[in-house]
Amino acid sequence: MGDSEEIIVSAEEADLRLDKFLALRFPHFSREYFQELIEKNLVLINGSLVKKRTRIQEGDEIEIEFAATAIRTLEAQYIPLDILYEDEALLAINKPPGLVVHPAVGNWTGTFVNGLLYHCKQLPQGDSLRPGIVHRLDKDTSGVLLAAKTEYAQMHLVDSFAKRLVKKEYRAIAVGNPGKRVIEGNIGRHPTRRQEMTILEGKGKEARTLCEPLSCKDGLCYLRLIPETGRTHQLRVHLKSVGCPILGDSVYGNAACNKKWGVKRQLLHAYRLSFPHPVQQKMLDIEAPIPEDFNKFI
Repeated sequence: MGDSEEIIVSAEEADLRLDKFLALRFPHFSREYFQELIEKNLVLINGSLVKKRTRIQEGDEIEIEFAATAIRTLEAQYIPLDILYEDEALLAINKPPGLVVHPAVGNWTGTFVNGLLYHCKQLPQGDSLRPGIVHRLDKDTSGVLLAAKTEYAQMHLVDSFAKRLVKKEYRAIAVGNPGKRVIEGNIGRHPTRRQEMTILEGKGKEARTLCEPLSCKDGLCYLRLIPETGRTHQLRVHLKSVGCPILGDSVYGNAACNKKWGVKRQLLHAYRLSFPHPVQQKMLDIEAPIPEDFNKFI
């Protein structure tokens, strides 16, 4: 469950040893760290396992799964958590915009996981940079974020998400009015902008979002959104695909509208999660209050 990164080898980098190339590309890590990842089969070239002595070639597609190892361990940090619910098995917080969920390239400290380690002291660890994490929210999305405090709870919650037993409801401010509708469109990685997702005809993964306007004014709409699938950036990509991007979205949004309204983050909020408790099996229903930056638009 580490954080994955895909990179393409340029002509200038061809014929370098794999471990040296990775250490040059990611200077925050040592060559020894990448040697350990390679030995643990966490680095692939063109989808195949390799050795650290492998020489790379121009055009090679390299996939790295960053994981906690003996060389790179996680740090517990005091980070204030706005706790919505907590018991012996799980914790739910109201994530503020700007909080990164788990350590990854460029964010090794100051994440929810660092705060979770401090708060819980003991978490299901495994070989992962995401102990206790069962789902994620984008950095600038606010709202209900769930974490497991035991291995048993983590396994069951991950299974509940996979089987779509977790019901999610979001709120968003969008540019324009998409109307009450079901938005469908397969989502996959953008063919050239690798950090972005996009609608792909006949490829990608099936995605479906229920959309309902709650109020509209001044060319903006306050929306209720229910994702029936859980694809990366699903709500942001689906709303862009119908010409009504989320206000403040710097990747999929409308730059002119973002500037006009002075919005610095995508106005997307994970409002409610409903799911079976991993131990008690009763249904839990957790809501996160609508954030301040939404209120001036509602």
